Amino acid sequence: MAQELHETAQAIVADHRGILAADESTGTIKKRFDSIGIESTEESRRAYRQLLFTALGMEDAIGGVILYDETIRQSADDGTPFVEVLAAKGVIPGIKVDTGAHDLAGFPGEKITEGLDGLRARLEEYRGLGARFAKWRAVITIGDGIPSVACIRANAHALARYAALCQEAGIVPIVEPEVLMDADNTIERCFDVTSRTLKWTFHELLVQGVDLRGTLLKPNMVISGKGCPEQAHAARIAELTVQCFMTHVPAAVPGIVFLSGGQSEVEATENLNAINQVGGPWPLSFSYGRALQQSALTIWGGDPANTEAAQEAFVHRARMNALAAAGEWSAELERPVAV
Repeated sequence: MAQELHETAQAIVADHRGILAADESTGTIKKRFDSIGIESTEESRRAYRQLLFTALGMEDAIGGVILYDETIRQSADDGTPFVEVLAAKGVIPGIKVDTGAHDLAGFPGEKITEGLDGLRARLEEYRGLGARFAKWRAVITIGDGIPSVACIRANAHALARYAALCQEAGIVPIVEPEVLMDADNTIERCFDVTSRTLKWTFHELLVQGVDLRGTLLKPNMVISGKGCPEQAHAARIAELTVQCFMTHVPAAVPGIVFLSGGQSEVEATENLNAINQVGGPWPLSFSYGRALQQSALTIWGGDPANTEAAQEAFVHRARMNALAAAGEWSAELERPVAV
């Protein structure tokens, strides 16, 4: 089973491919649908995910797709389960397994991700449904006096327990310790918090006996907070991100797939490209949600007549990020998107 985990983790990021995060909860996707005037129903959500999964050529740039509990049980128009649609393209199906971030008792303003109770049984079911990797997101907030050591350590421990249970079930764990970029902090503060978060995360993974070769890391980039008056440019983001990860992430990890964290589509691609131009001992790829989907979602607008145009926008975005994962993207390759 260890060898299978290693091969699955490597396959997801092979040939500069990345991950489509299509695991938005029902509440989250409702907000996105609301923003463009689409009613969020089980059928509209299924139709939208089908648009993404059946896009011609998406498999050239996407190695894995993270699904939501509802989505992993859904099928295409012809009755083929989505996991089989993806597998037929050589795309590995995954599943979100945490139950969300909740207030951390005794630490105002901080969160702990829950979902360990009953996880062993859920993983067994998801494995039977076709999932070969999973995702668990921890949330670390930068603010006045936070994050606390207690918050970082509690989330690192939960991530490690989740990862151990995944590997027991034959599922590759994506370990996602996200330092949020919502505050007004400098890039240097992000560097410090990300460093401490990664340090404790890998300490806990070691303590819990997790095989790093059968994992993937999904972290934030080291980046300025959204409210910071001085936004660091791509070269500085790349410099500090690689410096941080070279210090704290073992080379045994088979891939780092960055989250976009609210960056615009092109910004997330530009920063990933800059990071790869610095480089490191691991594949440095992407696990994006909105930064892969926003143009496609807007173009689709719930109208089946717009499906092909929306698919083209999605595949273009995926290909731009695959080029960035190779350090070969340039702004000249972008094209205007008619919305």
